[in-house]
Amino acid sequence: MRDGLERVLERAERLMARIESVLPSRLAGPDWTASIAFRYRKRGNGHGVLEPVRQVGAIRLTDLQEIDDQKLKIQRNTLQFVKGLPANNVLLTGARGTGKSSLVKACLQEFAADGLRLIEVDKSDLVDLPDIVDVVADRPERFVVFCDDLSFEDGDPGYKALKSILDGSVSAVGQNVLIYATSNRRHLLPEYMKENLSYTHTADGEVHPGEVVEEKISLSERFGLWVSFYPFSQDEYLSIVAQWLSSFGVSESHIEAARPQALVWALERGSRSGRVAYQFARDYAGSHAMPER
Repeated sequence: MRDGLERVLERAERLMARIESVLPSRLAGPDWTASIAFRYRKRGNGHGVLEPVRQVGAIRLTDLQEIDDQKLKIQRNTLQFVKGLPANNVLLTGARGTGKSSLVKACLQEFAADGLRLIEVDKSDLVDLPDIVDVVADRPERFVVFCDDLSFEDGDPGYKALKSILDGSVSAVGQNVLIYATSNRRHLLPEYMKENLSYTHTADGEVHPGEVVEEKISLSERFGLWVSFYPFSQDEYLSIVAQWLSSFGVSESHIEAARPQALVWALERGSRSGRVAYQFARDYAGSHAMPER
């Protein structure tokens, strides 16, 4: 009888362990001293974890050229934040490869010594934002929750979670958390031609968007600071190429000689972005550093 009871208890304990392994668990904080940047990830069992980023990109604000106005706005807002002054959530929008995410990462390097930390969250995991905010609520550091290449489709659960965190949630975001997001489109949700039919016109000529359009605009408006990025001109592109080549140790004479090749490189890729300039500089500096065979 006793042996039978023990077997039943053992089976019950194993069953409870299996149930607990699939139930949602409270998000635990990582070793905050392990890095200045962290990444939120979902495991195979659906549990989220905050992992330190072992190798943080060492990009600096001085590395980013031809975006001085945007740099000034983000740098000022981030400085206010780390100093404990009022600051805004930020939406960086515009042309691809113009330095949106690089600027956020450069600000991390600039203000890490002042207590700034970054938590990167994929848009598919934004539904867990409230848990992340709770974990850092009592920490002395200042946290930027960063979501790169943000956009949503209709019905995406992350849309409402982010909207709730930015504004209107019963549980407000603490004073040590800001949301920085980048996107190629300002309104974050796809817009369709048929939605223009929902606009209404008043007798005095005023135009009012319909409910669907208002809903799509409302999320962007919850970001207090909008920073727009634009495609680079040819001269701006070449200036960025020169800056990156110089950072790789290429001489002035070789930088000047590389201009035609840099233009061909951009033409082949159909873009004069900062990313394309950086990729060309790496290719040129690397190939010219190799000994001739």
